[in-house]
Amino acid sequence: MQTSIHTMSVKEEIIVNVPKEFVWYAWTISERVAEWFAPEAVIEAKEGGAYELYFIPGNKSGMNTKGCKLLNLTHGKELQFTWKGPDQFKDIMNADDQLTTVRVNLESISEDSTNVTVHHTGFGKDEEWQEALEWHLRAWTGVLSSLKSALEKGEGNLCCQP
Repeated sequence: MQTSIHTMSVKEEIIVNVPKEFVWYAWTISERVAEWFAPEAVIEAKEGGAYELYFIPGNKSGMNTKGCKLLNLTHGKELQFTWKGPDQFKDIMNADDQLTTVRVNLESISEDSTNVTVHHTGFGKDEEWQEALEWHLRAWTGVLSSLKSALEKGEGNLCCQP
């Protein structure tokens, strides 16, 4: 896994030893996302569609990305969606005009191996934002590890549980 913090953004990469199409479905089908990312997901795989993750099932008021949307979808290659941070950062990054953006790129390395890159941008520059950036760096590392484990072994670890 390769991790880096760019100027107020997070970039995380991992190689998953499955075909790219399987990785694509893991990011774009609600039931698949619920196996490795968040226990409840509403994914509408079209531009402008929902990209909502609920980290506490049934809780629509906290620890979720309710209202987040897919901004770009290039089948099998890239998806980009708006993002809300966890509740401790809701005052700086969860209002509609403060949402950050996550871009996921998939690249085939071989027939059975895919490079996954997550680039999370839009963080502000003050101390609170720095905390959010560092939290997301740890979270994306865990998320991609869970993706790899779920696809290679069938054992995902859901993110961000309270």
